[in-house]
Amino acid sequence: MVTVASGIGRRRAAAKVDKAPNYEKRRKEISEAAARVFNRKGFSGTSISAVAQELSIDRASLYYYISSKEELFDELVREVSESNLEAAQNIRNSDQSPAEKLKSLIVQLMGAYAKNYPILYIYIRENLEDVADSRSKWARSMKQINHDYDEAVISIIQQGYDDGSFVNLGSAKVVSYGVLGMVNWTNRWFKPDHSDIDAQAIGEMYANIITNGLASGTLDLAK
Repeated sequence: MVTVASGIGRRRAAAKVDKAPNYEKRRKEISEAAARVFNRKGFSGTSISAVAQELSIDRASLYYYISSKEELFDELVREVSESNLEAAQNIRNSDQSPAEKLKSLIVQLMGAYAKNYPILYIYIRENLEDVADSRSKWARSMKQINHDYDEAVISIIQQGYDDGSFVNLGSAKVVSYGVLGMVNWTNRWFKPDHSDIDAQAIGEMYANIITNGLASGTLDLAK
């Protein structure tokens, strides 16, 4: 059994390196199926067997493409999170005004939640603070990505404070957490295929609420 598993692992590793078109296409199909199962069952309730059943294939066939549900989940989350971080940093470093930057960031993040639904919402909902040792490297990587994303938002708020376009309500960190909390709360109710309003409109609505409040001082949290 160990020999067979090792053989599959070697073939899987070789296929990843070769990046054969058929292999990549099948990996994408598996990732999409896994996302659906994760959404229905949550991380802890999902199994390789459930993903295989979603694809109407036998479980053994999946092991050529992935080694575990953890690998699937972690890869999905990391790729999307890295993309969001890059977008946030590009927005922070752009020539837009602080208000325009904040609007762009909120709309982009909301769009990413919809485009990659439901994987990031699952990540938000699941308590993954205590992961297995085998996933500690991934956990450290995600912690850094999240930290860097927070810093990008904090920086935009601070830019608004510094140039006077935002009323200084206090800690830029606390304000940034409020911004992200507002957007992240959509995990409780937003379903792209069943919502009366799309992600773009939600993002623009939230962005206007937040930037108008910061600009006018009507959300004076310092009082």
